[in-house]
Amino acid sequence: MPGQTAISGVVPPGVAEATVMTVWPSVASTSIGQTLGRLYRLKGGFGPLSLGRMALLATIPVGLMLYLSMRLPWAIMRYRLTNRRVTIERGINPRVEQYVDLDRFDAIDVVVSPGQEWYAAGDLVFRRGPIETLRLPGVSRPESFRRTCLEVRQSYVSVAALQPVPVGAG
Repeated sequence: MPGQTAISGVVPPGVAEATVMTVWPSVASTSIGQTLGRLYRLKGGFGPLSLGRMALLATIPVGLMLYLSMRLPWAIMRYRLTNRRVTIERGINPRVEQYVDLDRFDAIDVVVSPGQEWYAAGDLVFRRGPIETLRLPGVSRPESFRRTCLEVRQSYVSVAALQPVPVGAG
């Protein structure tokens, strides 16, 4: 069309689904990881040797095995924000397990469970009013992903409100 210029990397939701951001769950998404996080926070001890630091040294093999087990081809998970929805995907060839459309939530809460704070992680809880529509467990540094999700949602909802209603719809 004359007078219109395409913006590189921008795809309208009606044309195709495009990835905006992808994050991976941390070990804080697991109960073992949360238990280790609670253990690592222990302050007691003497000098620079706290109980938490000694526990960290003693459990390095456990933490390493936990991390590597989350990276196995059949177990790997990712959280993907697109121009249409937020998805939980599993597997080396991503398979969508759960999702919420961008117009199906109006708030995102960050819930930090005991043990997750050591990892600077938390769960993102997507809500539509009082109803939880999706939960992303163990997101590392969740506030930046939360903000990005809300910004993309606002753009999506604003553009959708301006779109003409197709003939026969509604």
